[in-house]
Amino acid sequence: MGLGGAAITTPVLVYFGVPIKFAIAASMVAIIATSSGSASSYVKDRLSNVRAAFFLEIFTALGAIVGAFITSLIAPALLYFFFAGFLLTSFIALSSRFRKNEPRRREQDRAARWLKLEGSYYDKPRGEEVKYKLSRPLIAAPGMFVAGLAAGMLGIGGGAFKVSIHELILGMPPKVSTATSNFIIGMTALAGASVYFSSGLLYLDLAAPLAVGTTVGAIVGARILPRMRNETVRLLFFVVLIVIILEMLYKGVVAL
Repeated sequence: MGLGGAAITTPVLVYFGVPIKFAIAASMVAIIATSSGSASSYVKDRLSNVRAAFFLEIFTALGAIVGAFITSLIAPALLYFFFAGFLLTSFIALSSRFRKNEPRRREQDRAARWLKLEGSYYDKPRGEEVKYKLSRPLIAAPGMFVAGLAAGMLGIGGGAFKVSIHELILGMPPKVSTATSNFIIGMTALAGASVYFSSGLLYLDLAAPLAVGTTVGAIVGARILPRMRNETVRLLFFVVLIVIILEMLYKGVVAL
């Protein structure tokens, strides 16, 4: 789904008694493993838009570094509610496009043309080559910084924010959005994990088995995605999005 998997690993670790900050730090390593396990396959299948990823990850990495520093300074209770509201807005906006499988035909702005943000991929279920063009990268950039901020602070990968920004602002097809998000989240998590490591919060004996498990899962997931229909990808994303929204609201209530 392009989410990184930390929305599952972080609450599971907390449930088994791992302190929240150690759980977040370990989950950041798991996100790096998720990205590493799936990104190569997506690049090989031309699903990831590498040019867009290189541009966007600049802002997510900066956000992750800032977010990781903030985590040790403030209580995240209000941010849980803020990000839950942001995700709910994304859910509503994306649901209006649920049955639209084709990328929206749009005129590229000057920045998108300069960055050459376009691409194509072979859609196996439909048996045809899909071409698309992206636009509004300068509007997407601050949103990606917020996604990185969320990733660094909450250890959730920020993939849900990234996928929403990819589709709603840039105009990516769902499969390209998922694949590109998986490409970006590794760099985002690496930036955040480096701060946690220097702060002494990264417990490697805990992070190592998480990395192994998520790598295997990511490789399997990357083999499944190209065979799925766009509608199925988006439906699964909606289900996971609802779960994360409820998780963020629950964490906010508990943290108050």
